[in-house]
Amino acid sequence: MPINTLAYAQILQTTLDEAAVREMKTGWMDPNASRVKYNGGNEVKLPKMSTQGLGTYDRDSGYPQGSITLAWETHTMTQDRGRKFQLDSMDVDETAFVPTAAGVMGQFQREHVVPEIDAYRISKLASKAITLNSAGMVAYGQTISANSSTLRKVKEGIKAIREQGYNGALVIQANDNTKMELELELAGKLQNVTWSQGGINTTVPAVDGVPIIDTPANRMYTAITLYDGVTAASGNDPDQTIGGYVKGASAKDINFMILPVETPLAITKQDKMRIFDPNTFQKADAWSIDYRRYHDLWVLDNKVGSIYLSITQAAS
Repeated sequence: MPINTLAYAQILQTTLDEAAVREMKTGWMDPNASRVKYNGGNEVKLPKMSTQGLGTYDRDSGYPQGSITLAWETHTMTQDRGRKFQLDSMDVDETAFVPTAAGVMGQFQREHVVPEIDAYRISKLASKAITLNSAGMVAYGQTISANSSTLRKVKEGIKAIREQGYNGALVIQANDNTKMELELELAGKLQNVTWSQGGINTTVPAVDGVPIIDTPANRMYTAITLYDGVTAASGNDPDQTIGGYVKGASAKDINFMILPVETPLAITKQDKMRIFDPNTFQKADAWSIDYRRYHDLWVLDNKVGSIYLSITQAAS
């Protein structure tokens, strides 16, 4: 009986896409993609709209004419990442292929894909805030410790965003140290709110009703360097064959980042997943799985000023 590798690929692709959104610390950003036009491939269209303010109503001529401008800008997802894997035919039979492949690819995604996407998104948001350099929105040289009044730092960040005119729902993306200090400082007093991500409701701590998403420190950088997965070490150049990402050479550590829920427009997709059975794959007697993921993040021009950063190191 012929092996339906297309069906296998569709099952795995759907499962891994859903798991990625659930497991990412930045998975809360993905629902904003509903405002993005995506028809496959690596291109998306982002809305750009502007309106005019109120005018004076005249009892004779009525309402002053206003205008609305709506345009769709085409953007290319810059993150085109992938890996090829082989499962020896002696290690798995056809009937066990789906659970075996799902386990292997699920582990790969949890250990490598999810952290990289989180780190990329956070670093891109940080880069935009730092480049804009809006007054009071980037705090450098902030130490998070038992005597540093972490709560005050967070509340100042919330206040800074509110003063920019953003009154909707906010999110605090905080490293583990920041979350721990807040818990200690507010022992028995820290609020809890319901947080929904990837179709699952959980309870998370909050400050002033703003949920805190604890994020590993190794994803909280102002810049990252991506490895291509093929370039071997040479001289002072690192071994890139391991793939993944590392902290950027001049990057700084982020204690926490606060921003409106609606600010980031993020997409992550496996546009195509290919599976070749041992009878088709010519290189070895093995199943071959090609994993390719497009992803990127954008911030509309009128939302860039809504991102608040607390950075450990001093400005340089």
